[in-house]
Amino acid sequence: MALADILDALDSGTLPSPLLTRFRSLLEPMPPAALEALAAESVATTRQHFGRTMRLFAPLYLSNECVNNCAYCGFSRDNPILRTTLTVSEAVKEARHLAAQGFRHVLLVAGEHPRFVSEGYLEECLAALRDFIPTLAIEVGPMETPEYESLVRAGCEGLVVYQETYDRAAYAEYHTAGPKKDFDWRLACPERGYAAGFRRLGIGALVGLADWRLEALRLAAHLEHLQRTCWKASFTVSLPRLRPAAGGFQPRHAMGDAEFVQAICAFRVCFPQVGIVLSTREPEALRNALFPLGVTSISAGSHTEPGGYTGAGADDVHLTVRGRRVDLDEKPASSACSGSATPAAGQFDISDTRSAAEVADHLRSIGLEPVWKDWDAAILSPALATA
Repeated sequence: MALADILDALDSGTLPSPLLTRFRSLLEPMPPAALEALAAESVATTRQHFGRTMRLFAPLYLSNECVNNCAYCGFSRDNPILRTTLTVSEAVKEARHLAAQGFRHVLLVAGEHPRFVSEGYLEECLAALRDFIPTLAIEVGPMETPEYESLVRAGCEGLVVYQETYDRAAYAEYHTAGPKKDFDWRLACPERGYAAGFRRLGIGALVGLADWRLEALRLAAHLEHLQRTCWKASFTVSLPRLRPAAGGFQPRHAMGDAEFVQAICAFRVCFPQVGIVLSTREPEALRNALFPLGVTSISAGSHTEPGGYTGAGADDVHLTVRGRRVDLDEKPASSACSGSATPAAGQFDISDTRSAAEVADHLRSIGLEPVWKDWDAAILSPALATA
């Protein structure tokens, strides 16, 4: 059954598999004692399949230019924000800063604007970073399979693409302009990436755009479908809750902390070998509580604006109005209030502002081992394969 048909079946109340039936039951309202039991099962399942490890990564934003109008996103094209796109050398500067902190897994992120992130730009960035950052993934605008193949050849091994919301009506309402309006085009993106050779696929939904139970169930259906059709890849899922961003969008559907815990634990016990990602959108205290419960991959010390770590690109910040660059009369100061080294706008506000070292220290204090590197291209070298 095609994924679109599965989602349509869910809309009609049909659950196409026993796994989804169980998953939905774990999303139902439950008393504290039942949630505690679910959390205990989640902890045990995590230890069985992942041990006491926690994978750390950092996002590296290359550009905040975008052609889409998305009501909830700080990069939305009509937001009057300061924008910039890093040069390849500036991207290297940011990546070396992250490497000095210990990171060996970096997620390259960019707004969806083909004119700024195209014509070999991503391939050049990957080629410049791959010798000292062994695990490189991307979260950029969806592409066709041949374009993804070029990125895989350049050294990229992971693709992250969130559907944002699995509610078709809500999706149409929130995405009012740009290629992102095409729900089905985006939905098929992970499968195109798999066909291109990506080893890791990350999917997710933004919590706050539609009912969280609807989003979680459809995300689970998407994941189950990918496990059947893209079985050679490894997978991660995420349910990031919306944070304040330029444009002033207010989430319409709340998800409380207990419900957030419940959803994470439901994913863990139903998908025991799938990675669960937790970003710095969530506050420190909640992140600390979630680390032992089922999360396996976290960001730390993050910035969501290009040049946020070192100030790279700050000399080229500008406005973009109706697709045209508008230079500033005066050079703006860096954003001291957010700890950013650049005045360029971020995609959303960070909640957990601890450094990577502080997060790693906390992980060790609760008996978890920070994992900075879990992959190297040498694993696939012919010499090792015949040894």
